[in-house]
Amino acid sequence: MHQDRPQVNDLAGRVAIVTGGTSGIGAATVRELVGHGARVMIVGIDDAAGAKLATDLGAAARYHHADVGRAGDVAAMVAATEDAFGRLDVLINNAGMGNFGETPDLDEGQWQRVIDVNLSSVFHACKHAIPRLRRQGGGAIVNVASVSGMAADYGFTAYAASKGAVINYTRALALDHARDGIRVNAVCPGLIDTPLTAGTLSMPALRQTWCENIPLQRAGRPEEVARLIRFLVSDDASYITGAIIPVDGGLIAWSGQPNLPKLLKPA
Repeated sequence: MHQDRPQVNDLAGRVAIVTGGTSGIGAATVRELVGHGARVMIVGIDDAAGAKLATDLGAAARYHHADVGRAGDVAAMVAATEDAFGRLDVLINNAGMGNFGETPDLDEGQWQRVIDVNLSSVFHACKHAIPRLRRQGGGAIVNVASVSGMAADYGFTAYAASKGAVINYTRALALDHARDGIRVNAVCPGLIDTPLTAGTLSMPALRQTWCENIPLQRAGRPEEVARLIRFLVSDDASYITGAIIPVDGGLIAWSGQPNLPKLLKPA
């Protein structure tokens, strides 16, 4: 059962960037971080949603328009955060997109856009954020990957490729920057009830089929991912780096084989 929990200021004084921060997991993460004392730059392309979220959260949050698929926008995003808040402690690379298509059906532009938004944006954000974190003696980065980067799905060629790359890039970053006091981890959401999945989940038969393959038998909530992200950037996770953590109701634990005890049980 979901219950409101008391908030504590364990992130007081810290400044975070959350890309894709205007809805879904990103917006939930913004609220979670602010609720624990952080100041947050909300980054996205939905200006109305971003401005409203920043207004709702008051002085602890600001909105910055950026298309993270463009390297220049990412550089400006990091600079704007430092200008607004005077420092940077936390980077959450959450922005992402996907499209249906097997390899022969994808044109180069469709492929490249997914790679630019899901993977190259993480590189550009880290390239500009890490020197700032290093100057302050450390910080934390969380990359939002996907279970689709751990095991592929039918028809999501570019998405699976990009998220798989984010997972291993996370490990490489963790190795390279541990000496700088910078921890880097990835979370891998499964089926989460967000605006991106709302259309699919609104179809009862499809939702039932999808959830039947999840051991916990339901879609996750954005807040359930956001709480893990908040933990990973806090001092409570001070000895965790290079970790790849699924948030998927147990989906990735399943081999895909049928439930034989259930099938063989006498009627």
